[in-house]
Amino acid sequence: MRLFFVLLFLVLLSPQVLAKQPIVVFHAGSLSVPLNKIAAAFEKEYPQYKVVLEASGSRMAARKISDLHRPADVMASADYSVIDNLLIDTGNARFNALFATNEMVIAFTDKSRFANKINPNNWVDILLRKGVVVGHSNPNDDPCGYRAMLVAKLAEKYYNKKGFFKELFGYPDYYQNGFEKKGKVIVRPKETDLLALLNMHYIDYIFIYKSVAIQHNLRFIELPKEVCLCCKQFNKIYNTVSFKVSGKKPNEFITKRGSAMIYGLTIPENDNSPVNRKGAVLFVKFILSKKGQQIIKSCGQGVISPPIIKGNDEILKEQ
Repeated sequence: MRLFFVLLFLVLLSPQVLAKQPIVVFHAGSLSVPLNKIAAAFEKEYPQYKVVLEASGSRMAARKISDLHRPADVMASADYSVIDNLLIDTGNARFNALFATNEMVIAFTDKSRFANKINPNNWVDILLRKGVVVGHSNPNDDPCGYRAMLVAKLAEKYYNKKGFFKELFGYPDYYQNGFEKKGKVIVRPKETDLLALLNMHYIDYIFIYKSVAIQHNLRFIELPKEVCLCCKQFNKIYNTVSFKVSGKKPNEFITKRGSAMIYGLTIPENDNSPVNRKGAVLFVKFILSKKGQQIIKSCGQGVISPPIIKGNDEILKEQ
């Protein structure tokens, strides 16, 4: 009988004893696949934790912390400068770990218009053809969106296609939320939101990261290194183009210049974050470890090895 009551007590207590501690991660949409795999590997090693992933555009993820004051344990951005500008500069984070790379491609499916004709030499002409629908993510929310703008401007120069950017998008040097070129351009908050529309054939071509195209088995055009924002040795060329995105206040802008893609990672530090300080530190260290980097590489992304950590990383030294 005594054993029965002991067992009953353990059963009743077990939800509290066995409850997993959540680690809330706001992250770029392009990191969804690698972070899901990293989270699964992390939870095997640290079964007391449950990683809760929330994808959005990187700038939107940062604003959830800095503007909406939502609690988060980790923030991972497709552009490290988002962490610098919207978190560190506003006192919401103290370090920035530069850990991964990527490049832009033009992705499509077998049913995209002119799929059997498009190639690395004629894609700028194909995208301008009548009836061809092009998609990109919102530049004000998502680095993939303003990188699409930068790629189009670089392509205009590289292919000597004067007026290509304006003819394709119709935008000035900034993007107004809600504006789309009717019948030609479709915009969604983050790059992964475009995938369903592409697969349902509402869109013919999307500007997207190579890793995402690989992960979703899409056909894609690899762009010249002078255009795809992949390599730091081409930064002088990339720096010749720019695009404005929304700033911290209405009618303020931040100018984004072309540069090689570098992803950033941080632990928010303010009144609301991190909630799970120890878990946040362990998860960030896991992402930056060799095991984490191997998972990232297996998902079609490059890594920065060893990661470069900018700022005050004292929190990462906590046990």
